[in-house]
Amino acid sequence: MRLLTRRGRSHAAVQVSEKDGVRFLHLDGPAVQSAMRIRAPFDLELEYTRAMMAFVLFHPTAREAALIGLGGGSIAKFIHRRLPQMRLTALEINPEVVAAARAHFLLPPDDERLQVRLGDGAEYVHAQHEALDVLLVDGYDAVRIVEALASLEFYRACARALRPGGVAVFNLWATDRDYAVYRQRIAQAFADRVLSLPAERRANVIVFGLKPPLPPLDPQTLLGRAQRWQRDLGLELPHFLARLSSGNPLHALSGHGDGAGAD
Repeated sequence: MRLLTRRGRSHAAVQVSEKDGVRFLHLDGPAVQSAMRIRAPFDLELEYTRAMMAFVLFHPTAREAALIGLGGGSIAKFIHRRLPQMRLTALEINPEVVAAARAHFLLPPDDERLQVRLGDGAEYVHAQHEALDVLLVDGYDAVRIVEALASLEFYRACARALRPGGVAVFNLWATDRDYAVYRQRIAQAFADRVLSLPAERRANVIVFGLKPPLPPLDPQTLLGRAQRWQRDLGLELPHFLARLSSGNPLHALSGHGDGAGAD
């Protein structure tokens, strides 16, 4: 069932639909940009959004975060409600997306811990310098990643925007023909301090870029963090950690030191 179609002057059309108790946000087509289960509006319905929250394994004491690409506001709502120690600035270039998130997806109004800004996410990132503990980037339109959010210069700006010990989180589509190019650019920008987490039947891959000093990456510490955050957030973090451990050389990164925050 379609609830809404709105098109701005220079941006993709925003559509809202519902099926089987889940509300969806679309941009110029059927691809799902965001989803909200109506009976659990503050949970993370899509697995890739839950996987993006695995940044808590690497920076459990993060305080300042930014989100590039608001969508229906799922991640913004989750952080606002479940991580009260964090302040989040969300950048969205399409005003119709912000309007839909507030009208149909229960995105709360701005307050001292949440600021939603209309603007260019790439420009915002380039203007930051060691200002963020966590940077989350989810910059796809209906077809592919936004070009300004996929250049080597942008990924280098992401690294500069982080404080020491910070984490950048990128949502990539494994089916994108340029996926390998984007993954290599992230690795170059972060001096190969990167980890990949496949999600959503491998359609999405979450890439974490770590800025030194690196956190403890030994299995016992990470498992303890995963179990703690599973209890606190209700997310399947031990499952995500198992995927990370099997697909990434954590032991090769662990020699770079720690210091991203204690439990």
